[in-house]
Amino acid sequence: MAPKFRDVDQTTPLLHDCNNNNNNNNNNSSNINNGRLSNGTVVTGSTNSSATTIVHLAAGGDRKPGKPGALLPDPVAGRTLDHPTTNLDTLMHMLNGNLGTGILAMPDAFKNAGLYVGFFGTLAMGVICTHCMHLLVRCSHELCRRYGRPSLSYAEVGYCALDSGPRWAQPLAASFRRLINSFLLVMQLGLCCVYYLFVAVNVRELLDYLGCPVPVLTVLAYLLVPLAAMNMVRSLKLLTPTSLVASVLAIAGLAIAFLFLLQDLPHSGSVRPVSSWSTLPLYFGTVMYAFEGIGVVLPLENNMANPRDFIAWNGVLNTGMTIVVCLYSAVGFYGYLKYGEQAQGSVTLNLPNDALLAQIVRLLMAVAVLASYALQFYVPMTILAPAVTRHFRHRALAEYGLRLATVLLTFVLAAIIPNLGTFISLVGAVSTSTLALVFPPLIDLLTLWPARTERWRWTVLKDALIIAFGACGFFFGTAKSLATIFAGGPPDGGIH
Repeated sequence: MAPKFRDVDQTTPLLHDCNNNNNNNNNNSSNINNGRLSNGTVVTGSTNSSATTIVHLAAGGDRKPGKPGALLPDPVAGRTLDHPTTNLDTLMHMLNGNLGTGILAMPDAFKNAGLYVGFFGTLAMGVICTHCMHLLVRCSHELCRRYGRPSLSYAEVGYCALDSGPRWAQPLAASFRRLINSFLLVMQLGLCCVYYLFVAVNVRELLDYLGCPVPVLTVLAYLLVPLAAMNMVRSLKLLTPTSLVASVLAIAGLAIAFLFLLQDLPHSGSVRPVSSWSTLPLYFGTVMYAFEGIGVVLPLENNMANPRDFIAWNGVLNTGMTIVVCLYSAVGFYGYLKYGEQAQGSVTLNLPNDALLAQIVRLLMAVAVLASYALQFYVPMTILAPAVTRHFRHRALAEYGLRLATVLLTFVLAAIIPNLGTFISLVGAVSTSTLALVFPPLIDLLTLWPARTERWRWTVLKDALIIAFGACGFFFGTAKSLATIFAGGPPDGGIH
């Protein structure tokens, strides 16, 4: 029996650049608009067929299945973008979205796991996270075909997966969309807070070196003006220069940092190969925080001029994540081997304060993270702005006010964070593990539900194992992070 398809609830906009995308494709020969042909026909499709089921709108809004035969609309070809991003633009955004404060916390993560558990665990988790990103994009494409949409946000992908899945799950579709948006907001605003705090801590260290000691809170206040100005940019295309600058500075800073990490390395026997079971949840949370790009995967793919290049075997996603995983593993391995149990929440805090090169690293990484803030800020704004500005007559002015208020919120949260390393682990365990490991395989199962093939059992087993892994990390990582925060936690380079 053909699955039941319903129209996507249009009250929540797509997660894309509101100034970049135009969903009305006037050049589409089929004249498809939100899944309807010009004669009122709704176009839907199955998972493994090139044909579609034509559903006619009867009187009173009832839908009756017609005969298959129309070609399945291509969601990629149906996109109309005013300012599409190139493959290089997208790769820069991909690196920028992942090479943030998380990579600098990898030595602290290895301290909680041990040298070899940390190294091989990071490689394995990188492969799993990349696979889940592929699942999310592929499910987005399939659901776009079913609903005749050119692109979908993460939350809309979750909505459509339940809406076209088992009948018992369809009433939960709207709640699932709200749940995904909630986790996205928590994750992205948490990332913004950590970015903000990281920049302030490293600028404070640089000012101390220059003989101008100031409190971190003062630095946070000074950073308000440039952050507020930078986050008034509403177009993803216009953020490309900042992503390019951030990526170049981050790689340059890491290259100089390796001069310290690789100098006078002790024997591998000087550090623990395997750490205590009690600290493994903190390792999981920190590594999952480092793989922070899941929230920007669909916005980046939705805004590409050549979106098919995103998930090709040698495409933007695999290229970017290969670079990211290799850098994570290297920084964590050599950082923990170099500093051992003294590894702090950011490797820049372990660098000698009296070395000029160390201060250059802090400056480069601070500027890189500052430039990356705008990309992380872009995602929550695409969720909050449509919901808030629709209540105002002057929507553009209301959005600018919302952006300023949200920057102020991240300032307040950054000012009260007591412990950088533990807060990173908490954000990773609560939001990133759920969005990167739990929701994508769940969406994959729901998307494939209408057309269960011979490989269905293997798909269920594989996705269930990933979900179980992510759920365990969520519960144990959150519990351990909260316990460490409330207990005061070990000193790791907090802000005070």
